[in-house]
Amino acid sequence: MQDRPSAAELLAAVRAFLEDDLLPQLEGRRRFHALVAANVLSIVEREMAQGESHLRAEHARLASLLGAAAHDGTLAALRDAVRGANERLAERIRAGDADAGPFGEAVRAHLRATTEEKLAVANPRYGSAKPG
Repeated sequence: MQDRPSAAELLAAVRAFLEDDLLPQLEGRRRFHALVAANVLSIVEREMAQGESHLRAEHARLASLLGAAAHDGTLAALRDAVRGANERLAERIRAGDADAGPFGEAVRAHLRATTEEKLAVANPRYGSAKPG
């Protein structure tokens, strides 16, 4: 959609209604479910804002690890490419290729970065609770 309000603006408006207008009036189970709904909307907002860049970064790391080519296709094709590369990486991990050495260190760095990106979408507060 090119017109305003954008999908992101609509999500933000619904989340703000839940948090600012509805939640203060609710108690118990209904309040809990409204909090869950507001949290889901926040996750969708972050996924819309960061999901594609995280997917492209994951693909770039996988391409570097596995020697694959860069990707410049559609987002759906990129998702398929990442899924396929993750399957190939899992095969190499099961074969013991990542148990030690530079490849193993690179795999662990990739998995750490990918996990941090996923947490930034699902629960950004988790990353801020790291020990210093």
